[in-house]
Amino acid sequence: MEILDKITSGEDVRKLDEAKLQPLCGELRRFVVESVGRTGGHLSSNLGIVELTVAIHRVFNTKRDRLLFDVGHQCYIHKILTGRREAFGTLRQYGGISGFPKPSESPDDAFVAGHASSAVSTALGMARARTLLHEDYAVIAVLGDGALTGGLTYEALCDAGASNEPMIVVLNDNGMSITKNVGAMARYLSRLRLRHGYIAFKNGYRWLMRRIPGGKWIYKMTHQIKQTVKEAIFPCSMFEDMGFSYLGPVDGHNLKSLISALKVAREAREPVLVHVITKKGKGYPFAEENPDAFHGVKGFDPATGALLPSGEGFSDVFGRELCRLAGEDGRVAAITAAMPSGTGLTEFSKQFPERFFDVGICEGHAAAMAGGMAHRGLVPVFAVYSTFLQRSYDMLLQDISLGGEHAVLAVDRTGISGEDGETHQGSMDVSFLTSIPNMTVWSPGSFAELRDMLRHAVLEETGPVAVRYPKGHEGEYQDGGTEPVKRLRAGGDFTVVTYGITVNDVLEAGRILEKRGIGTDILKLGRIKPLDLGPIEASVRRTGRLLVAEEAVSNGSVGRQIAAGLAERGVPLRKVILRDLGDRFIPHGTARELRRLCGLDAESLADAIAADAGGLSDEGGTDGKDQT
Repeated sequence: MEILDKITSGEDVRKLDEAKLQPLCGELRRFVVESVGRTGGHLSSNLGIVELTVAIHRVFNTKRDRLLFDVGHQCYIHKILTGRREAFGTLRQYGGISGFPKPSESPDDAFVAGHASSAVSTALGMARARTLLHEDYAVIAVLGDGALTGGLTYEALCDAGASNEPMIVVLNDNGMSITKNVGAMARYLSRLRLRHGYIAFKNGYRWLMRRIPGGKWIYKMTHQIKQTVKEAIFPCSMFEDMGFSYLGPVDGHNLKSLISALKVAREAREPVLVHVITKKGKGYPFAEENPDAFHGVKGFDPATGALLPSGEGFSDVFGRELCRLAGEDGRVAAITAAMPSGTGLTEFSKQFPERFFDVGICEGHAAAMAGGMAHRGLVPVFAVYSTFLQRSYDMLLQDISLGGEHAVLAVDRTGISGEDGETHQGSMDVSFLTSIPNMTVWSPGSFAELRDMLRHAVLEETGPVAVRYPKGHEGEYQDGGTEPVKRLRAGGDFTVVTYGITVNDVLEAGRILEKRGIGTDILKLGRIKPLDLGPIEASVRRTGRLLVAEEAVSNGSVGRQIAAGLAERGVPLRKVILRDLGDRFIPHGTARELRRLCGLDAESLADAIAADAGGLSDEGGTDGKDQT
């Protein structure tokens, strides 16, 4: 890495001899392939954005200028060029660098960005702050990987175009947003627009027409003629109708064209959209041939492209069971928001294409559509990651629960989801799902329970229902069934309540405590809304002590709901320990590391109970997590 080894900041990129820019791109690709092969991460999208990121750093200073990525997983090249190359061995690992932009890591990262379609809104906010505070810096939002399918982007584009705030939106069109413009006239107009004199001439023409007699009428006439001709031969008027000056399409792997376009956009002093055509996975044949498979990977062999085996997970089990249900009942339909493979729906899309709906990155729309489908007799199943379901809260209330529609939410990646960090942990769904009237919420802890609870939710429930399950594999607990509460272990010293796969650490904690002479009465909840407090109350009246363990934030947690319910019933309690994720965002790391961090691993749970019941010091506990 002869060139890359000398790059420690964007300033180094701006100083680099022009002849070395293209070789630098080659070194960046080799580095990313080798590094992500070891650590895992988002590969295809970052390979496609190499030249664009180098060009941005050639034209802008991201310590001053504000660069926002949408979606944020496109930021690897940016991080490498801004002093974090040597830290890439820690990518997405606990204590290491994040796979998303993170201002706490570097002043070159403008804003936290994990979810899609919000960057134009944030960028416009920064541009308006700059103007009102009389500051001087550029604001650039880079959209890619389907960010333009999200409705929030269009809301922001309409406002930004009308604002006349100087800002730049770069549309990284890698085949997942809008189609490529073709034809000789399109190429000709693209070259014309990229000439440095184009913007200056346009602004000068406007200035002159405002000052001569009849100029406004002349400008209106010539502008209308231009628009009519352009719309007939160059179908890019949508952005200009919103108020943006459009530049492009630009070859996203041609550095000279990219740098030229970005310089023109910088000089425009108005809202500009630069349309860039890139190839996802560029430069690595295996990723070019199969960009979806290399979108987010656990790791792979760079020489052969062989992906590390991941084994069967809850998403796979969900997908197979939903196919069975769809085969039995023609009313069953599946909805995804641009995540068919991630949610296990690939096979469903092949077997039942007429009942499969991918709506793009539009979770709110997906939920509202599910409400409409349910209202007219279908049984829609909306498969969505917990972190993305947050974007649908209003529609869950208004379009599903208010009318009692029988729509099923298959909530994937609940609880601690691991290496993607704060923006992707499934820590909020318990609080907001259990707050919704009419909603029933199931939380399986095994593959068998997932199959049974999904079948019950689809074929037997009558109102809105959610089945929430984690990322990855099941543990020692492998029972099936749809019981609201199960007693897994009998003991007289401490009542322990849990749900989901946290049951595995709780069972191990029970064995540890048994060796210490402490008996635990372990209750596993299959249904967390509505809660069946009867068995919990009966147990607590015997033990007088309660610990609830769950992978959810404190506010609105099941533990707090249980404690409040027992208090209302006048149940005497000597001790209440609520072990959850606290009132905070959880960083990136392995699930095992993060459970230990939160005091939800078996040893920490056992020590917390033993400290009260047997006098052992809470050496495995965590400050501030026990709430009495």
